[in-house]
Amino acid sequence: MNSCLYECTVMHHRLRPKVHHFRHAIFLFYLDLDELDLVARKIILFSRNRKNLYSFRDDDHEPAGKNPLKDRLATFLQAQGIAWDSGGRAMLLTLPRVAGYGFNPISVYFCFTPTGAPVCAVAEVGNTFREKKLYLLRPEDLVAGKSFNKIVPKYFYVSPFSELALQFDFQLPIPDAQLALRVDDRLGEEKVLLSTLTGRCVELTNRQLFWLTLKFPLVTLKVIALIHWHALLLWRKRIPFYRKAANLDQQREVLRPHPPLGAETK
Repeated sequence: MNSCLYECTVMHHRLRPKVHHFRHAIFLFYLDLDELDLVARKIILFSRNRKNLYSFRDDDHEPAGKNPLKDRLATFLQAQGIAWDSGGRAMLLTLPRVAGYGFNPISVYFCFTPTGAPVCAVAEVGNTFREKKLYLLRPEDLVAGKSFNKIVPKYFYVSPFSELALQFDFQLPIPDAQLALRVDDRLGEEKVLLSTLTGRCVELTNRQLFWLTLKFPLVTLKVIALIHWHALLLWRKRIPFYRKAANLDQQREVLRPHPPLGAETK
């Protein structure tokens, strides 16, 4: 199978207005969208569109629609002017639902031609309001055939401790034996928050998944709990707090908008 697992370390290093640093261990799935049913047959704890300890739900991911996820991705790319042969591979780095609960701060699609050449990447960024936004890294953003790099306006409410006027600096090397993604927050030429996701590939087998489950139980709950824990630490450091209802004009192309968009009901 092309699908595998990555045992990872998440690192965030805030540079201003006050330094805040953390590093935590998790694991992620790297799934070939053509292999989802095959993985579900082979891996006892994994299912597609039905309940299991690890449940991959097509509807949890963008682009939205009723067709299979790979077909929706192909339609989205075509609408963006990217000619991608859907006979090629589409790999998705993500966390499925764990015990029915799903949350991904970021998932990333990597698309390839039928011969294996990289075409594009799509970062699906989510927030705790269950909103999502897609950031497309085009063929011209591929550097040395190995990494999709692009700086784009954020225009998305990710953290109450980050300004909306920031830019995302995506550096997304194509995963192989090693994972080394980086998404920094920038204000003009200045970097204000450094974020990395690094790890090593391990085979997706029943044995490996059992082991990682014991090592990182209920990993999605760990992720959301750590987000709120570090939010509390940032609040105690008196980092400026930005409400979601403010600057709605800078929240653009938001998918699954939190209803009502201007309400503070979190």
